[in-house]
Amino acid sequence: MKHLIYLGLTLLLVSCSTKKQAVTTPLRNSQTFVLTEISTDPTYGLTPKNPVEVGGAHESEGPLNERRYLNALAGPNGEKISYYRLGSCCPVKSENGFNGVAMLDNYRVTWEGSTDTVSIYINMYDHSKLQAPVGFTIKK
Repeated sequence: MKHLIYLGLTLLLVSCSTKKQAVTTPLRNSQTFVLTEISTDPTYGLTPKNPVEVGGAHESEGPLNERRYLNALAGPNGEKISYYRLGSCCPVKSENGFNGVAMLDNYRVTWEGSTDTVSIYINMYDHSKLQAPVGFTIKK
């Protein structure tokens, strides 16, 4: 009985901890977020120090949220983009990651007429307001 009380108190304390509140992003459809702004920060999403935070890992939707975000982007002139996941990289501090650390996913993005691919760094453990990176537009 004593163990059950301790277990109950522990669960209560864990559930009441102060974690960063999740931000919800509306969906255009089940595969695409609705974005309304293009960032003015030239590092947003384009460097590991300022990744796009799509969240969803704790709801088992992290990879889906990464694709939902990328599916909302268009090239500089509205071109359809193509992307592939290069892999995980770049450990960052995150209270939602494992032992306070989250790994970013690096996606390589291109569009018709582009001469190179662009890396976009995405954090599926934390969530913040989503914007398109500088050099991209929002899919119509």
